[in-house]
Amino acid sequence: MYPWLKNLINIVLPPRCLLCGKILSGENGLCGDCFSKIKFIGRSICHKCGHPQLSGRCVQSCPLCTNNHHNFFRFQRSYIYYDEQSRPLLVDFKFHDKTENAELLAKWLYQAGNDIWQQGADILMPVPLHRARLRYRKYNQSALLCKELAKMTKLPIDYTSLIRIKNTKPQVEFDGKNRKRNVKNAFIVKNVKAIKGKRIVLIDDIMTTGSTLKECAETLIKAGAESVDALTVARVIKS
Repeated sequence: MYPWLKNLINIVLPPRCLLCGKILSGENGLCGDCFSKIKFIGRSICHKCGHPQLSGRCVQSCPLCTNNHHNFFRFQRSYIYYDEQSRPLLVDFKFHDKTENAELLAKWLYQAGNDIWQQGADILMPVPLHRARLRYRKYNQSALLCKELAKMTKLPIDYTSLIRIKNTKPQVEFDGKNRKRNVKNAFIVKNVKAIKGKRIVLIDDIMTTGSTLKECAETLIKAGAESVDALTVARVIKS
């Protein structure tokens, strides 16, 4: 978009805070009050799985990494805590057609993925929806995040190689163990040649237990991907 046209649009339709609706002086996405309430994941994390460390130090591997969720990933990274303050921003984006949130959320993804970009990546890949749920929801929020993130990383997006073949129930209906069962064998790789030997970055909005991401990563690694990273905007952090 031409700068003059963008400025004109901002005069007629000034940018508003994505959470509270307050008119903004710039295009930051959130006003100062709402931004101050978001809890960001700092650099004191596990280098492998990205979980925040109470010690205040970055560690190479934490106790969570002994869990099978993390064995299929090179890195896992998220930018913010998924809590009462961030939930409306993500729920509105995912379920309530506020697709304009994608630009800000993708900027956060880009910053969260610094370690991934430094090590190198070949493909961005959204966690796929089953075709029945895609018809119902009209869009895949992970694919929208990929589209915005690709503008910053200049990486290609693979929308079609990883397919969800089971129309699983929403993960929010299950606890940890049943989440694993719910997504077991839910994905296949349709185009093996496209992912063989590639360093893939899986993109999703929220990581809760990681069961869906792990199932995707396992499927991709078994199909010949060189490595898989997981990058989400938010993450449920348990004390």
